[in-house]
Order: sequence, then C-alpha cells, then structure tokens
Amino acid sequence: MSTETARQVLNGATMGTRWALTLHAPDEIDTAALRAACQDEVDRIDAQMSTWRLDSDLMRFNAAPLGVWHDLPAALMEVLQEALFIGRESGGAFEIAMGDAVRAWGFGPVPADEAAIRAAMAKPRRPSFETLELDPVQGRARKHAEMSLDLCGIAKGYGSDRLIAAAQAAGITCALASINGELRAIGKPPGDRGWAVALERPDFGHRAIHSMFELNDIAIATSGDYRHWVRVGDRHLAHTMDPARGAPLIGGPASVTVLADSCIRADALASACMVLGASRGKALAARLGAEVICLTEADRSPDKQRAS
Repeated sequence: MSTETARQVLNGATMGTRWALTLHAPDEIDTAALRAACQDEVDRIDAQMSTWRLDSDLMRFNAAPLGVWHDLPAALMEVLQEALFIGRESGGAFEIAMGDAVRAWGFGPVPADEAAIRAAMAKPRRPSFETLELDPVQGRARKHAEMSLDLCGIAKGYGSDRLIAAAQAAGITCALASINGELRAIGKPPGDRGWAVALERPDFGHRAIHSMFELNDIAIATSGDYRHWVRVGDRHLAHTMDPARGAPLIGGPASVTVLADSCIRADALASACMVLGASRGKALAARLGAEVICLTEADRSPDKQRAS
C-alpha cells in the first residue's frame, strides 16, 4: 500500500445535524465503504437513542412499565452506563431523566407547553443513578421510578467516538470526527502539530473565534447557552436543563469546553460543568482526568453581550 496520503472529507446526516470525518489516508482506502460504515454507525445510534422517533429503543424503554426488566441493545447500554457514571460523579448535575422538561420547554419534537412546564418544575425528582438499574451482562435494564430519559447531552459525543472506531477499523490512523460541536481526533495531519479546531466566542446569532486548539489523540466537546435557546419574556433560556429546577439552567457559564480521552465523556462532562459552574466543574473534570475551559458573559463579543 502506498505511504502517500491525501486529505478527504466524508459526511452525512444524523440526529438532526451533520456528521463529518476528515481523514488523511492512502488512495487505496475504499472511502465509499468507509462512508457507508460511518453512516451505519450513526444510523444505529439514532435508531437506538432518538427521542424524535417513537420506535427507538430508548423511547420504547421510556414507555416500559416500572420494575420490569427490558432488553436493550449494546450501544444504548454503553451510553447509559457512562451517563449514570457521570451523573453519580457529578452529584446529579448531569441527569438523563429530564426528557419531560426538555419537551415541555420546546427543545424536543413538540412546541413548548405551559402546563407541561409547570408539571416538569413541580415534579419530585430522584437522580437516575438511584432509580435506573442496569444489567450489562444480560443486556437489560429496569426502572424503579417514572422517568423520561433523554440522551441529547451524550449521544452525539458517543457518535463521534463511533466514527473514529469505523475509521480505525478501515486502517485509518489520522482522522477528525465531528457531530455538531463534539469532536474526536486521532493522529495529526502531515506536517502539522495537530488538528486545528476553533473554539467559538459564545455569541448569539454570530460566529467568531475565541481561540484555537491543535488536537492530537483527544476529544473535545462544548456546551453553551448561545445556540439552542428559547426566549420567555425578556429572558433568554438555554437548552441545558437544571435537574434541581426541572427547567432551563439560569446563571451558568456562557459555554464550557471539555477535553477528554473519549468524546462520550467530554460531551457528558460539558453538560455537567454547565450546571456545576466553573469551580466545581473544573474540580470534577480534574478528578476524571479531563480539562475544562469555561467562558463567561465577558467572553462574548462586546456587541453580542446580553443587555439584561
């Protein structure tokens, strides 16, 4: 096989956005087969974890009765295990049983609903790491309390990991996988120190670069208040849910970026650190071997800062 490599970009649709795999590979690599393998990976994740599809494995589990073991596919089980781990380690700041609140505020497949918002905020909540029981050996799970699971804060990161796994299975050693703002890099482009990735300023309706990273065998994920949000009166509310309120987070960082060994962990930690805030978030990340960059209102472009 030739040692000469060429830069190529593969992409496709998934989870309401786009996936991309940028790679350096010999011409002999069958990129059509690799693209198909990547699409299969993200399609499998969507079929198992989507909250927009009533037939997904996740939604079927959400509808399952309490106390009854329910068979789950391996990928969904893997994501649930990581979600409960981060939930426990973060003291409940990362919480996947917030699907009712996500939908109520209009961040899911239905418009915001005032009655549903009141119900979500009034609902007594116990953390899912206490009420969701997993049996990975048998590939099954059961609920001990009513819950509506939503994996939007972790599934895309897992998807980027699976894109890299598909690339590695094809013999690729230099690639950057991306789904939305969740990225995983292996190797480094020829002649460079790493994959150049921009961290955006947390500006509303405007894209500007805050800083640059050079990624080499690491994952990066960002969560913030400036892309997915709703306006209620004169208040701008982001999609990150505060488990303590059953409602969108108020007073958190403008954005949190996490660098970790896997994108599934970076993704979940970014959401957890939004809720925890800079000090407690950085302590959590350090304990788990990750790094955190928190941006605040002061890091927005001057003309994009909130007036309120």
